[in-house]
Amino acid sequence: MSANFSTNGSGYSGAEKLPPEEVIFGLSDAMQILRRKIARVSEANVPVLICGESGTGKEILAKLIHQWSLRRDAPFVKVNCPAIPETLLESELFGYEKGAFTGAYGSKPGRVETASRGTLFLDEISEIDLSLQAKLLQLLQDGQFCRLGGQEERHVDVRVICATNRVLEGQIEAGAFRPDLFYRINVFTLRVPPLRQRSLDLPRLVEYLIASCNERFNRRAKPLSPQLMRALEEHCWPGNIRELENLIKRYVIMGTEDSIAGELRGPGKRRALTQTSGETWADTSAKTSAAGTTTLKGVARRAMRDFERKVILEALETSSWNRKEAARSLNISYRALLYKLRQVGWPAQNSPGGSPPRMGD
Repeated sequence: MSANFSTNGSGYSGAEKLPPEEVIFGLSDAMQILRRKIARVSEANVPVLICGESGTGKEILAKLIHQWSLRRDAPFVKVNCPAIPETLLESELFGYEKGAFTGAYGSKPGRVETASRGTLFLDEISEIDLSLQAKLLQLLQDGQFCRLGGQEERHVDVRVICATNRVLEGQIEAGAFRPDLFYRINVFTLRVPPLRQRSLDLPRLVEYLIASCNERFNRRAKPLSPQLMRALEEHCWPGNIRELENLIKRYVIMGTEDSIAGELRGPGKRRALTQTSGETWADTSAKTSAAGTTTLKGVARRAMRDFERKVILEALETSSWNRKEAARSLNISYRALLYKLRQVGWPAQNSPGGSPPRMGD
């Protein structure tokens, strides 16, 4: 039990040795269904899109797909898209030729070439710039690409697996993600359930993590008491398995349940996730829970409408409420912007001396 869970901020770590399958998939029905899907898709050489909240273990599932596939003996290459500056991401992905930019004193292959005959894992695909999305689309369409500063078309045989914690359909509506790229990467979709929907799996996860941390930190922490296990089962886990691992690390290092019990007390832990510029699966999940019995189409419509309101408001605030400038930044006509303002219940013009509408208005 020497493998670790998240050590690099992406759910599970990049350790060569993965946790045992019984730990990864546990006992919950949702994870057992996911296990069967992964076993089937691993055999097929098609792109896979893994969706789920941050910290749910999307990377380890991508590694499993690779290890269960015929490409297992070739490289598995991960690209953490938001961790690489936008100006460097193209050269990191596709490589560059000598003289492509200041400091390019020689040619260098990118991670696409490094993953040849293996698997390229693009973590948080939604963070890739639109111009780079077009180049990635070409790679997916015909396996061809050019290095930065090069003219020669290169061909590579690589399987692409993408992961995201955002609702890409909302990104498409906002003009932040190419629909043609979405349909290319979305040949097969896996949705990873959050930890709060996997209470059956908690005892096994906790046992594994305690044993792993004991070995890693040279400790002899005991199994958790039944009382603390109940508290874990009632916790919301906004940080999912990453949050659980950090909690167990603190317990093992400190050696006492009191060091973590305080974090699990109180009903107010039931999610207050900070919204970002795009709808996340955590946001959508929270809305679904709050709505109770509802239809999937209804949830999708609400998510799209709320996301559109957010994007429009950001554009208006950036332009100091100059609607023509906001329309240009959104790449829509002025009339279309006025129509959308009326659609979401905002006046087309501010009343004299009035303040702009708030997000919740």
